[in-house]
Amino acid sequence: MFANQENTHARRWLMATAASVALVAGPMTALPAFAQEDGAEQTAPESAEDADTSAPEADAGDEGTADAADTDAGDDDTATGGDDDNAAAPSEDGDDPAAEGEDEASVEGAPVEESASAPFEAGETYEVGSDWPYWGGGSSAQRYTPLDQITPENVGNLERAFVYRTGDMPEGSAEGKYSPEMTPVKYGDDLLMCSAMNILISIDAATGEENWRFDPEVPNEAIPYGASCRGVSLWTDPDKAEGDACATRVIEGTIDARLIAVDAATGEPCEEFGEDGMVDMWEGIGERVPGWYAVTAQPAVVRGVVVTGAQVKDGQAEDAPSGVVRGYDARTGELVWAWDLAAPEEMRDGPPEGEVYTRGTPNMWTAATADEELGYVYLPLGNSAVDYYGSNRSEVENEYATSLVALDATTGEEVWHFQTVRNDVWDYDLGSQATLLDYQGTPAILLPSKQGDIYILDRETGEPLTPVGEITDLPQGEIEPDYVADSQPVSEWHTLRKDPLTERDMWGFTPIDQLWCRIQFRRAEYEGYLTPPSTDPYIQYPGYNGGSDWGSVAIDRDRGLIIANYNDIPNYNYLVPREVADEKGWKSIAQRQDADGGGGGGAEGAGDPQIGAPYAIQVNAGWRSGLTGMPCTNPPYGGIRAIDISTGETVWDQPLGTARRNGPFGIPSMLPIKIGTPNNGGSVVTAGGLTFIGAATDNLFRAIETETGEVLWSDVLPAGGQANPIAYEVDGEQYVLISAGGHHFMETPIGDYIIAYKLPSD
Repeated sequence: MFANQENTHARRWLMATAASVALVAGPMTALPAFAQEDGAEQTAPESAEDADTSAPEADAGDEGTADAADTDAGDDDTATGGDDDNAAAPSEDGDDPAAEGEDEASVEGAPVEESASAPFEAGETYEVGSDWPYWGGGSSAQRYTPLDQITPENVGNLERAFVYRTGDMPEGSAEGKYSPEMTPVKYGDDLLMCSAMNILISIDAATGEENWRFDPEVPNEAIPYGASCRGVSLWTDPDKAEGDACATRVIEGTIDARLIAVDAATGEPCEEFGEDGMVDMWEGIGERVPGWYAVTAQPAVVRGVVVTGAQVKDGQAEDAPSGVVRGYDARTGELVWAWDLAAPEEMRDGPPEGEVYTRGTPNMWTAATADEELGYVYLPLGNSAVDYYGSNRSEVENEYATSLVALDATTGEEVWHFQTVRNDVWDYDLGSQATLLDYQGTPAILLPSKQGDIYILDRETGEPLTPVGEITDLPQGEIEPDYVADSQPVSEWHTLRKDPLTERDMWGFTPIDQLWCRIQFRRAEYEGYLTPPSTDPYIQYPGYNGGSDWGSVAIDRDRGLIIANYNDIPNYNYLVPREVADEKGWKSIAQRQDADGGGGGGAEGAGDPQIGAPYAIQVNAGWRSGLTGMPCTNPPYGGIRAIDISTGETVWDQPLGTARRNGPFGIPSMLPIKIGTPNNGGSVVTAGGLTFIGAATDNLFRAIETETGEVLWSDVLPAGGQANPIAYEVDGEQYVLISAGGHHFMETPIGDYIIAYKLPSD
């Protein structure tokens, strides 16, 4: 069942585009994990059972106690609802108004009418409940399910329904470079997913039995920071009838920069999409450099337009691939529009002959959010190609970097943008997917940031609906005093950011360790939040992994709560003058390709050359002691918080993660102490009153009571749970599922496990 199938389409593509390998696995997620990367698991300290990869017998025919999809989750008139997640699924009977122009049978001598092309009229969105049809659950990306069969009272009875293994494990040069971060979608009877190396897979949602797989044969050279595919997207063709080839298709972007569409029912490539189901996203980008340009997040689909950006490997050179965002026809794969922020009109239809999209501009590596009703798509942008030096940036880069941008998805034209950091030299790119909601009667969008601020904006205009303040008289430093902004916006409604560090916050596993960290604190430049870069060591707090990262937040509609997990640990950085970096032999990924075949390289910020700027950068991500490898600051290093959406007040805040797999020198302590570890991945909240989350580095999958923050149940995973979980229903039974794929940057064991849980059948 797990053997790779021969795939002539993929082989034909690879022969035609042998050089088409590109960049990365999602944002740099190099938070410290203080863990030995071993496969040995211990008994969970929070009433978890030992990991058992054997799936129990499941009675798929049992209807369970209730049809949880029949709850009142359609009530959207609260402050936290108000979206179209519970609308009917798209019609497949061909009578959708968008189907005008549908192909008709030709009569001899009569012209054949062509099918309509994107953009289409506004369509209905897929329903969340028994299905989980989007990466973020429903179309609003709230990571919420109306299912309520699993409750605080019975969650302790959860058992494994099945364990499926994708068979995608690192080999050869991929060793040490896997971070799958994958969340499936559930549609009908099937779970649809992508593996770390972009193998598309369908399995039965009740049993885990494999239906089909499609392997695009992505080469190892394409791996950037890590091999990642966070998810896939669905699109139902309004011109096709149920049972037609590619009536509903699965769409993914790959780390070698292809856009692929296959039939959701069979896994066969949609031949009308691009060339044999594939579109080459290198077109218009420039020289192909494996590992520099890649797609790791699922695309957004709005009115039949597939919208995607790509991750451009940070810190390499000012002359990096463009951060252009493009919209493609979901049926044909043809370019509908391109949004090049430096030349939006000139590049709307792609670059003129002989030119490329503007190099080095801010990119969107994370997940966009689709608004089918307005026809908008919301893009969380990063900063420019050189993260820690800005004086060479253009004015338009300064205007758009680290902003949420709303585009008209039918034309690619900007509607509005909202900037969270001015002249960003801290790598505070926007990593979280924004969430649609109704806020006090206004259609709104909620935006979390890596620096911890949470904003709620009018989704039509971008105007803030919650208070936004300004901090002033910020330090400018000695490197770029005329560039670093002396004031910055902050959310006055809610922030996850903690108080500035002091020497008393320095911590150590031993007194010697603590003394070493205190000495390093005194050596460092630190003037609080937004301390500017320096050639002397300086402290960046929060670090570049948040605050909030790509796992994003979840919203409990019934209880009016935002559930936000976060990291709380600094980076310890210093700029390296160009001549010193040259002496050290620090080269960009393109220079390495010319010299020795290139490759993805190491962690973000670890010896990044920043070619074209006068300084390279060295980052100690998640500042650790040089003596024991333990963090230099007090725990907790990560937590999870409930926020009252009507007031912005904290309801509860708990450390997330125990010390069971963490300890000095990478040796697991085996201690069940709730230390709060760095975490990567988000949560799912249920109408039943539970929040499910993996994310932490202790390999536990938890159920938390949403109203109180109390952990009620946990299970030991066979690999790291750095992925967003989902919830769905089959035959009246509610399932909760997580991908345990591990994460090399988080130093959790790598695996290929898809694990589903449910209550015992009657």
